[in-house]
Amino acid sequence: MQTTRRAVVSTLATGAGVGGVVGSTGCLGAPTRTSVSVLAAGSLARAVEERLRPAVDAPLDTEFRGSAVCARLVRDGLRDPDVLVLADPVLFGGLAERYTAFATNEVVVAYHPDTAGGRAVRDAECPFDPLLDRDFRWGRTDPDADPLGYRTLFALRLAEQRWGRPYPDALAPGQLFPEAELLAVFETGELDAAVVYRNMAVDHGVPFRSLPPAVNLGSPAHADAYAGESYELPDGTVVRGAPIRYGAVARRSDPAVASVFETVVDAEWAGDALAVPASYPSEERLG
Repeated sequence: MQTTRRAVVSTLATGAGVGGVVGSTGCLGAPTRTSVSVLAAGSLARAVEERLRPAVDAPLDTEFRGSAVCARLVRDGLRDPDVLVLADPVLFGGLAERYTAFATNEVVVAYHPDTAGGRAVRDAECPFDPLLDRDFRWGRTDPDADPLGYRTLFALRLAEQRWGRPYPDALAPGQLFPEAELLAVFETGELDAAVVYRNMAVDHGVPFRSLPPAVNLGSPAHADAYAGESYELPDGTVVRGAPIRYGAVARRSDPAVASVFETVVDAEWAGDALAVPASYPSEERLG
């Protein structure tokens, strides 16, 4: 099985040049590089720095932001990364004709075990119940900046349908934090809970409550129900609920870039924090 997977990954890396990338400046004749630039979803920050970086031979120049922001920066010509890794493949629209799906995830609720609010999350029937308390301190990410933000909205709405409680009423602007910083703030004790991806909670070693598959946006069996939720980004793009998938594109035909891309989509560096279906990595076409 491992040999087959390696062969698939190697094939994807070999074809990971700029053929399917819109507006890339890469070329085969480019001079030898000193590092490979990776612009990636903020939810992968710790995993990339602690596990991906040591797993590759090339020095990495990394930057982490919400995936929607990453896509906008590249689209507007403000960033030109060698490898682009996003937490929602739909955001590759206008940037690439195809991408490689390499992992899945789910939404969970991290809770602080040393606060009364955190313990309320631990003990509640639904982890979202304490959010309805006006004094409850919780954090989430900006839906205009990253998929975790709009998936949090989707999860609250799906939970409302399941439990009949007005969880979306708990939303307020002061709860918003950058994706790569949310758990750092949470760990200080300033927040009782944070809505995050499972991998983020695992990577930070914080306790969390799982959500039912009908709510956590991690189950292909519930794709039709997820698709009933949507959100419009500032650029007019409408994103719909779907099982969470991570995708990557290599934006240059360069041996060092191909090697890093191969390691990214192989996803061994992710450990148990991300789920990797047997069919992954899988090259997918947009549209």
